[in-house]
Amino acid sequence: MADAALFRRLAELDGSVAFVLGWPEADWRYLSPHAASLLGSTEAGALAPLLAGLAERVRRYEAGDASRLQLERTLDWARPDGSSQPLRILSALELDAGRVVAVIGLIRDNSAERERLQAQKRFASMLNHEFRTPLATIDGAIQRLEATGQQQDAPTRERYRRIAQAVDRLLAMLEDYLSPDRLAETGHKARTRPLGAAVLLEEAASRARQAGRQVDLLIGSLPAQLRGDPAALRLALKVLIDNALLYAPAPARLSLSGDAGPAGLELLVADNGPGLPAAEVSDIFQKGFRGSNAAGHPGHGLGLYLARSVIEAQGGRLDARAGKDGGLAFRICLPLP
Repeated sequence: MADAALFRRLAELDGSVAFVLGWPEADWRYLSPHAASLLGSTEAGALAPLLAGLAERVRRYEAGDASRLQLERTLDWARPDGSSQPLRILSALELDAGRVVAVIGLIRDNSAERERLQAQKRFASMLNHEFRTPLATIDGAIQRLEATGQQQDAPTRERYRRIAQAVDRLLAMLEDYLSPDRLAETGHKARTRPLGAAVLLEEAASRARQAGRQVDLLIGSLPAQLRGDPAALRLALKVLIDNALLYAPAPARLSLSGDAGPAGLELLVADNGPGLPAAEVSDIFQKGFRGSNAAGHPGHGLGLYLARSVIEAQGGRLDARAGKDGGLAFRICLPLP
């Protein structure tokens, strides 16, 4: 195996090799001490489960399936002492004249990621319950009003219908984004469909204007489409707009902008209201956090936490900083298609 080729492949795997396995002999040429500690053994027999599916993977690659060249997988590793170790394994096939001659890769402790996902499921379950209970009460009440209100005038019956539809939409959103079963099924991966970033900003601006607020909208060089779940991104922007409307009351102005750069797509929601003390800005996305200016305002400190979770599920990030003219500025960064 040429040194240059080996180091090229290691660089693609972020530079920290954990194992080298010769192929087709399936002989362990190297196993790092840390990897051996995670696996609980260096005996070839004990490591045999790591080779499961490798022969088929090599066969498929050599038959032309390039997606087999580099793979990532997670598993619960049964250690010889009977304990279980969550692992994340990233591996790549090393080639010589087009033939597989080795497999190199990383073996990492996946306990922290496992706990993060479990914490998300617990939080989703709690939030799902907290939202679903009052919605069920509203749903039951509106059904009774519809059943007994046939003699009401047409505008009143239309209001009943709209309330029922709004409850149905909220329940569907809970099922889509806050269902523990959904999180477990998808691994918290976002469903993606093409949509226009400019449309999202225009919808958010319209929402603020309907609330009687002045909005500055600046749409820069945005791609015609981006990949993401439209309902999820709309939900995140709705949270940010509602937060600005609540904590930056009139005559404070709102500013929405979007642009694309080398790092990806950026959407900005800012206001020139009173903002937050600088020491509190870093805590704003913490679950249950409410700023010192939140007294007298409704809420449970969950909206911004939910917005960040939704954006991260799309492969992006959400951060906050003090605005140039006071207030707060929220920035959504999303990968370009």
